[in-house]
Amino acid sequence: MAGEGRAYSVLGSSTLAFTVCFTIWMMFGVIGIPIKNNLHLNETEFGLLTAMPVLTGSLIRVPLGIWTDRFGGRIVLFLLMLSTVIPIYLISYATVYWHFLVLGLFVGLAGGSFSVGTPYVARWFKKERQGLAMGIFGAGNSGAAVNKFIAPALIAAAGWTFVPKVYAGMMLAAALIFWVFSATDPTHNVKSNVSFLAQLKMLKEPKVWRYCQYYSVVFGGYVGLSLWMVKYYVSEYGFDIKTAALLAACFSLPGGVLRAFGGWLSDKYGAYKVTWWVMWVCWVAFFLLSYPQTDFTIKTVSGLQTFHIGLTPTAFTLILFVVGISMAVGKASVFKFISDDYSSNIGAVSGIVGLAGGLGGFVLPILFGAVVDVTGVRSSCFMLLYGTVCVSLVWMHFQFRRESMLAAQAALPASA
Repeated sequence: MAGEGRAYSVLGSSTLAFTVCFTIWMMFGVIGIPIKNNLHLNETEFGLLTAMPVLTGSLIRVPLGIWTDRFGGRIVLFLLMLSTVIPIYLISYATVYWHFLVLGLFVGLAGGSFSVGTPYVARWFKKERQGLAMGIFGAGNSGAAVNKFIAPALIAAAGWTFVPKVYAGMMLAAALIFWVFSATDPTHNVKSNVSFLAQLKMLKEPKVWRYCQYYSVVFGGYVGLSLWMVKYYVSEYGFDIKTAALLAACFSLPGGVLRAFGGWLSDKYGAYKVTWWVMWVCWVAFFLLSYPQTDFTIKTVSGLQTFHIGLTPTAFTLILFVVGISMAVGKASVFKFISDDYSSNIGAVSGIVGLAGGLGGFVLPILFGAVVDVTGVRSSCFMLLYGTVCVSLVWMHFQFRRESMLAAQAALPASA
């Protein structure tokens, strides 16, 4: 019981730490709106501003995953969180665009916490429970929704510069709480005689690249939309920032909290079936969300008649809510693939896959802004996501079909 209690303590403290890290990682999705107005940024510049923390949070995931395998998740995550406190605080004193971009890179280190916590938590549980454990930890993605609840209230109370100051205090407190309630088990570490290059050999395996593509859709899409949706509600439907953030949280909250549900589904039905249905749900939802607000006139026998087609805020939010649930489940199912296929090297593989997902989250907000600047159609962001899901479905169908045929052919001599 003592060992089980310690495992749950590790899970709880790690989930809290990751939630705070993700909250702060997503901060520019809200405070970026007044910053955009103050600096007179265009849509592409706003997309780059929101995406800068995602870049470093993605690039550092591979080394963090490997360091976690080697040194243990407790010390790596604790030092990572402490390293971001000062840059977060300094954002309050930034005055020009490049200040925000540079500080955003340092704040982005918090996003690497996922590649530390995932293998750290998973190794405290038996294999048949790892999907659920990783799903509970991954529910820290709900920090994207927490940011949408906290930041608008702080902005209304004392201006946007107050937000980084509060977030710096939150990060410091979360790091100390994590250190007190977490634990270390040296047997979970990969032996030191395993070289860096040896741990990266899995890059040669097609499975790893496939999981990277899936994760770039479910996690990269989640991050990109979490950063973009507050601005979308403000621009498309004319809501104020507090109402827009609340509605955007209808996507971010289930997209994080229900990751544990996705882990349970993956344990019960398998990673392939769950991921397959997630992609189909997203495919349908993005098709509906892609349609822009449209007015058209047709000539009838009684004269000209005008029609309007477009999603109301309520319909839009409901569909986005479904997307959030699907992405939460998909994020867990992809990591169930990893725990099943790479149980002895979860840290390094999760770092690589997390890197792909994070880079998707970095590129998408910039592309969202760019396509709006070029086309003038705000729903073009969903058109882009629709295309990425199409790629995933086609790749998934043919790749798993090929593997099933090869497995069947390999079994024939044995049965004969």
